[in-house]
Amino acid sequence: MVVNFKVFKKLSPNSKITLYMGKREFIDSISVVEPIDGIVILDPEYIKQNRKVFAQLICNFRYGREEDEVMGISFQKELTLVSQQVYPPLKCEVKKTRMQEKLLDKMGENAFPFVMEMPSNSPASVVLAQKAADDTPPCGVQYFVKVFSGETEIDRSHRRSTVTLAIRKVQYAPTKQGIQPCTIVRKDFLLSPGELELEVTLDKQLYYHGDKIAVNICVRNNSNKVVKKVKAMVQQGVDVVLFQNGQFRNTIAAYETSEGCPIQPGSALQKIMYLVPNMAANANRSGIAVEGDVKKKELGLASTTLLASQESRDAFGIIVSYAVKVKLFLGALGGELCAELPFILMHPKPQRKSIEEDEKPSKIVDV
Repeated sequence: MVVNFKVFKKLSPNSKITLYMGKREFIDSISVVEPIDGIVILDPEYIKQNRKVFAQLICNFRYGREEDEVMGISFQKELTLVSQQVYPPLKCEVKKTRMQEKLLDKMGENAFPFVMEMPSNSPASVVLAQKAADDTPPCGVQYFVKVFSGETEIDRSHRRSTVTLAIRKVQYAPTKQGIQPCTIVRKDFLLSPGELELEVTLDKQLYYHGDKIAVNICVRNNSNKVVKKVKAMVQQGVDVVLFQNGQFRNTIAAYETSEGCPIQPGSALQKIMYLVPNMAANANRSGIAVEGDVKKKELGLASTTLLASQESRDAFGIIVSYAVKVKLFLGALGGELCAELPFILMHPKPQRKSIEEDEKPSKIVDV
């Protein structure tokens, strides 16, 4: 079988260093993350001068707006997660991927491979959406592969001899569904007999982006109050771990109805409400957690963040969760009754074609 695969290419401003990478998205399987591999092509002048060249994995975490940075205060942390000397090559053997072997055969003796292991507990690539007219750097977590020439790995790199390529750490949906979400909440009233019962069930726990969420609602009114209307919402929870009070919620889909209402004392109502959370309905809203290509504005709702344990929460990260919330309105004196069910919203894992089967030249994409 013959398979074509893309290779991403980026040059330094002085055209002395060229970076090639086979992919820009690396899958986090909770316990392990795909290794970050690539090829660096050096100009013969750099090789003659025996210049040192380093490759680094950079995590950039911005937790405040750039326009609010005054008097030297910065709302940004730049962490070097991995650093590796690419040239002169170190004695340790680099276990090359099939893509690297093919590029090394094609590019010749001025090509040098690198492989970096991303820490498994590092945060996912998530940023907070901004309004369309806002061109400042967004708050959130972004990753970059940086290749530069310098005396040491902590040397301040010069822009002309530096290549920086944005990459993403992503998670995909589990292969199996979890337990079907279901909850029952009840409310009694002071000086009034009986109680109001609300049962909410989702058709499944795991949804893919774009799926329709079926919310099965059952109301049993054994009180003397009247239910006037029902509202169902999908809420996105955002937890900026760095801050103690950095948790907030956004309603990204909602449906309110009075159909079947009022629900009189002693009666019941059973109905299904459908919700579809998507980016199109929240296109120009700020503060929503999104993922995708920020520069090209190719954004979608961020996926649920899966953690191996609560102890693995990285301080420089954003944790995203989703929940369906159903609310019954009883009027000014009766108040409200709410039920909430968490669920998982993610992309299915793509089927990547094996590069080992490739015999044709790769398609090179300039970045």
